[in-house]
Amino acid sequence: MAEKGMEQEKKHTLAIEHRARMTVTGVTEVQSFDEQEVELTTDCGALTLEGEGLHVGTLDIGRGVVEVTGHVTGCYYSENTPSRRGLRGRFSR
Repeated sequence: MAEKGMEQEKKHTLAIEHRARMTVTGVTEVQSFDEQEVELTTDCGALTLEGEGLHVGTLDIGRGVVEVTGHVTGCYYSENTPSRRGLRGRFSR
């Protein structure tokens, strides 16, 4: 018996290899990206990848796959999709 039928249908994964390569599936939209931050909308909410020298290599929204290379310093999920750039200072130390 499924508690949340919708949750079982979601096909989202995040794989990080050696903090240098990320593969994300279940991506429905790319909000923005630059060398320090990639903002995605996934089946499980908004996902922000932070790092240095980030580069979006594969971008296949039809299949819901995004591959990012570079040095990963953080990633976080939120329920809302607006940019969290303004909050970065509050969490960094």
